[in-house]
Amino acid sequence: MNTLSSPAQTTDKGMADSLSRIGLRWSDRGYATLTGPLLALARECDQAFLAMAARWAAEPEHHPVLMPAMDLSPVDYFLSFPHLVTFAAPLNPAAHHLQTFTAAARQDPQAALHHAQLTTPGDVLTPAACYHVYVHHRDRELSAPLKVTTRNTCFRHEAYFAPLRRQWSFQMREIVCVGSREEVSDFLSETRAMVDELIALLGLSVEWKAATDPFFDPTANPRYLAQKLHPTKHEACYQDLAIASVNMHEDHFGDAYGISRDGRPATSGCVAFGIERWLCALIDHWGTDPGNWPSTFTAVGGEAS
Repeated sequence: MNTLSSPAQTTDKGMADSLSRIGLRWSDRGYATLTGPLLALARECDQAFLAMAARWAAEPEHHPVLMPAMDLSPVDYFLSFPHLVTFAAPLNPAAHHLQTFTAAARQDPQAALHHAQLTTPGDVLTPAACYHVYVHHRDRELSAPLKVTTRNTCFRHEAYFAPLRRQWSFQMREIVCVGSREEVSDFLSETRAMVDELIALLGLSVEWKAATDPFFDPTANPRYLAQKLHPTKHEACYQDLAIASVNMHEDHFGDAYGISRDGRPATSGCVAFGIERWLCALIDHWGTDPGNWPSTFTAVGGEAS
């Protein structure tokens, strides 16, 4: 079975019907509801990722979907990724604005939305789960490497949307390490090996590829050139679909948020999993009949150093 050769194929009516029968409700606006077998499979995927995190005794953190927009300013997020960001802005609370809006909504709700008066955006919807970790540990001196795992609903307003593979709203699990460069490098190498073990257990054929972040104007961004010259991001690609990434940030976040290790800006790195994309790869490989899916996800064996 092969459903991933082009984005258009994932919206084929036959495939859409099959996905619907196993628990997918898709909005063409770029988000999905998971129920039934598909939701159960997503939970099993996440349990496998949590097993990797447990190997490191990574501390779980739960963060909100919202974050202050200015918390992304130290890493120049709005310069690098303005095309992806989703702001959260309520209606202007002034009574006359609300009265105008409700009056319009009674007549034509769609038109009312076009003329809604919003407050100045002060918050964003989480673009990547790990950002909260660096903000939460801001101005901290580490006496030992910090290892954290977190999951969040993330938002990136892509150029197009396709169910399970490219969504405006999606689930991301990350395992993050902050420490010395050697500590982070060892963490990334060993966790990548765990990912390879899991992929092999599931029978998936994956190729690791050097990648760059999706910068708005890459040729004008020095970070894009740096990533091209010295790759710090590697993606596990099932056909053309990146289902996991291993990212070495050097001291980018440590310096920006004042996190230090041994008196110097800390190095950070993360391993990230797009949960819906794992579903996409697994269904492509195993088919849409849950009876053909692996009965369980076997935890990757051994212990982290």
